[in-house]
Amino acid sequence: MGPFFSIIITAFNREKLITRALKSLINQDFTDWEAVIVDDGSSDNTFEVIKPIVLSYSNIKYIFQKNQGLPTARNTGVYQSRGQYITFLDSDDEYKINHLTTRYLILQENPQIDLLHGGFEIFGDPFVPDKNNPSKLIHLDNCIIGGTFFIKRDVFQKIGYFRNVDYADDTDFFERVENCGLKIMKTEIKTYIYHRETPNSMCNFLKSQLK
Repeated sequence: MGPFFSIIITAFNREKLITRALKSLINQDFTDWEAVIVDDGSSDNTFEVIKPIVLSYSNIKYIFQKNQGLPTARNTGVYQSRGQYITFLDSDDEYKINHLTTRYLILQENPQIDLLHGGFEIFGDPFVPDKNNPSKLIHLDNCIIGGTFFIKRDVFQKIGYFRNVDYADDTDFFERVENCGLKIMKTEIKTYIYHRETPNSMCNFLKSQLK
């Protein structure tokens, strides 16, 4: 049997940020996890920066692929994982020390849950383009944040994987889970730290196009 959690970390030219994400994972007070890092074609020193960590932890796997975009990179990570539940850590974000423990307790108490989400703290600009109307900005409190997903493994067999949409592939996935009548729960325990100060994030890029 695999670990309880598989954490998928996708990266593209994140040499200056990914170490923070990995340290927050290594420092978790819950230990039954594996991590799959999918380097989506980085041309910087991402691998050189994280190589000492990857070599030091047998439960951290590194995969390099040519650049194919976030949804495909996430899918690669899911394919290569073994955990009972799949979750994510964006390479410019981080976990509070009890992030995995709090979700483990919720899922143990509610084994019928197919997708658990929510519980994030925002650092930086809390407004992003609306996926239905990119010229309009909405607060992240009204959005679905894919980094906070905890997905039961068999959900991917039931509804498929992440689709290559232009924006908000996490919302697209969430809506498909919802439309299939699977069990969804939201938590307000804010242990996922969502950094919005990163200039080259997709949300910030789209916002720049609106100006």
